[in-house]
Amino acid sequence: MTSHSEEAESTILCTSKQTRFDIKNPVHQELDIEGLNITVAANPGKSAVKPKGKAISEGLELLSNATLKLKAGIHYGLVGRNGTGKSTVLKAVAQKLIPGIPLPTRISILQQTDADKETVSQNIGGQSASNSQNHLSVLEAVIDKATSRSEIQKEIDVLSRAIDGQASSLAPLHALRQVQHDRMRKELFELDKDARLRSGTRGMAARKALIAGERRFAESEERLTKKDEDLGHEVIVEETQAASDLLVELQSQLEPARIADIESKAKTILSGLGFPKANLDKPVSTLSGGWRMRTNLASVLLQPTDILILDEPTNFLDLLGIIWLEKFLVQLPDSTDTPPTVVLVSHDRDFINAVCQELIILRDLELTYFRGDLVQYDKSIRDKQKYLGKMKDAQEKQKSHMQQTIQQNIKHGKASGDDNKLRQAKSRQKKLDDRMGMQKNERGGRFKLNRDYGGYHLSARSEIEIPQDEKGVSITLPPAPDLRFPGPLISLEKVTFNYPTPKKSATPAPVVLSEIDLNIHTGDRIGLVGLNGCGKTTIIKLLTETAKPTRGTVTRHPRIRMGYYSQHAAEELQTLGLAEPDLTALFLLTRDINASTDGEDKLDEGEIRGLLGSLGLPGRTASDVPLRKLSGGQLVRLALARLLRKSPQLLILDEITTHLDFHTVTALAEALGGWNGAVLVVSHDRFLIRRVVEGIKDSRGDEDGEESESEDEDDEMKRRRVVYLLKNGAMKALERGVGQFEDSLEKRVKKLLIL
Repeated sequence: MTSHSEEAESTILCTSKQTRFDIKNPVHQELDIEGLNITVAANPGKSAVKPKGKAISEGLELLSNATLKLKAGIHYGLVGRNGTGKSTVLKAVAQKLIPGIPLPTRISILQQTDADKETVSQNIGGQSASNSQNHLSVLEAVIDKATSRSEIQKEIDVLSRAIDGQASSLAPLHALRQVQHDRMRKELFELDKDARLRSGTRGMAARKALIAGERRFAESEERLTKKDEDLGHEVIVEETQAASDLLVELQSQLEPARIADIESKAKTILSGLGFPKANLDKPVSTLSGGWRMRTNLASVLLQPTDILILDEPTNFLDLLGIIWLEKFLVQLPDSTDTPPTVVLVSHDRDFINAVCQELIILRDLELTYFRGDLVQYDKSIRDKQKYLGKMKDAQEKQKSHMQQTIQQNIKHGKASGDDNKLRQAKSRQKKLDDRMGMQKNERGGRFKLNRDYGGYHLSARSEIEIPQDEKGVSITLPPAPDLRFPGPLISLEKVTFNYPTPKKSATPAPVVLSEIDLNIHTGDRIGLVGLNGCGKTTIIKLLTETAKPTRGTVTRHPRIRMGYYSQHAAEELQTLGLAEPDLTALFLLTRDINASTDGEDKLDEGEIRGLLGSLGLPGRTASDVPLRKLSGGQLVRLALARLLRKSPQLLILDEITTHLDFHTVTALAEALGGWNGAVLVVSHDRFLIRRVVEGIKDSRGDEDGEESESEDEDDEMKRRRVVYLLKNGAMKALERGVGQFEDSLEKRVKKLLIL
């Protein structure tokens, strides 16, 4: 049985198979949904209702006949390339658009959105949390979202005014009926949603429940408008007492001891996510997008839930916050009797490996599952490729030999009139056509057609297909041009920086940087790590000449070409795309080049297309798709193209991984690792620092590591690799790289965790 669902605003269409049995006590932390199809409607402005399942194909298909299976308490990492629909699938789960999700299930989600539009959707009560808490302080907003305190307080205010006031003896009755009517309105919303999501016997029962709910709602409206003189004495007494009882019950939910406990947990979570104590009383409306996102994340982590969905939760967190969140999620099973099931999306490989027990791979419109982390998954793919590759090679040789034998038998049979030879050739040809394929299943056992292939009715085996290595889009960086004479690309000598002291202030402005020395030569790999606010952005401003040092000198090579990727580059391109709706990547890059005063970076259209294609923006994606429709990962590649068209010798990359999937992060790391120019990386992504700066190969590429190391041996001898820690205005080299910084933060995290 299939059913159809639609959500008019999001235009997400979902169908799935549903059991005919009514499950009385479902485990709300588990999902087991088969035959799942998810499509994003092609016409957002029109009604998404479709009478037949085939009509769903008119939109962008994300899942086709997939199985969504979540086990209680397990932490899952949802992985897939940019644009495959990970965020949309999570949204469909959170909004319960998928038939088969028990409606009482509590699902909380942190959605990945633009920095200035960060909102957290909670599917408790069927509605998303609004931004009405912006007037509240950070601490108040977190508690309010997690406990619905403002809604409870509104009901308390309505009832207490009626009971304590002297306006009318019937005021408590009217207040009770108003509260009950408002609650019934929310209940009717759920019943309507349930009726639209179900079909068959359960759908009929849901529609009956909806009709009954509509009848109760109409009766409630009649009760609200009923004249006072028509009320009986017994009704007045009974409902006045009910109003008092409900007020006591609501007040108990907000009793000081309970709120104090919630407030203590909220403070601990906010502290772990990097909020200074002084900022907890700041209004949410005064926060930047990144800090609002942390506020939303804190409220999601605080509230009780059955399924916790986190879409890129590490965005805008520094490494201390990332490690704290890792430990918090890992300890969830021990902190409650019924720990939630966790599903998360992240570009941070180390974060996924630390938190997730299983992976859900979204690829080719299907969901596949793997028990283990990304390192184990990568190894399993390589092992499977190696095994099936050998099997296919051996089979191709066997096929070639059989084909030669068949041709010889046909030739000899026809020449001599030997029917046995011809029958033998026909039999072998049938075997070659129907039975030469998968000889063993994935477990290594004997292949059985009716068990190991998709249908006993099929008359031939499938060909051996070697799984492709999904690294995302391949990235190739153009070589950096040689300098005409030697010397460092850029040098900072005894640089000190502090902002000017305000005229009316007697206290001098604090020193941001003090006595900083930094030399960058061709081929160097420099990493810069530190907590938010430590001065990393200031160093970048000094290197890119957007700020001048208070003391000290900044020296640049006369012929240096520098490419700077800002952490806000993707958002800036998004804004540009909205301002110019028809602007494409090809036109923008062409316009940049035509406006350039440097004659050396002139490229014709073919060269521009080649550059865009090498970074993953090929063909019509570059020339026909407007910027406003490009994904975050595609905007990152366009920003890189704008830098690389100048053929820089130095790349300064500030949080470049934020909008990329981990496959593309891997491809970018490999491209940067072999590039002949100098790279300075500012990032909280430990994998990127280790791979690009420290030169530690990811396990994915170690299969042919000896050959690659021998090829790069000469370059490695010339290349300087240093990871610097910026702290309290001073900069020092870390002997053990980013791992040393990570170890130092582990001790701080232990003090911040909820015991």
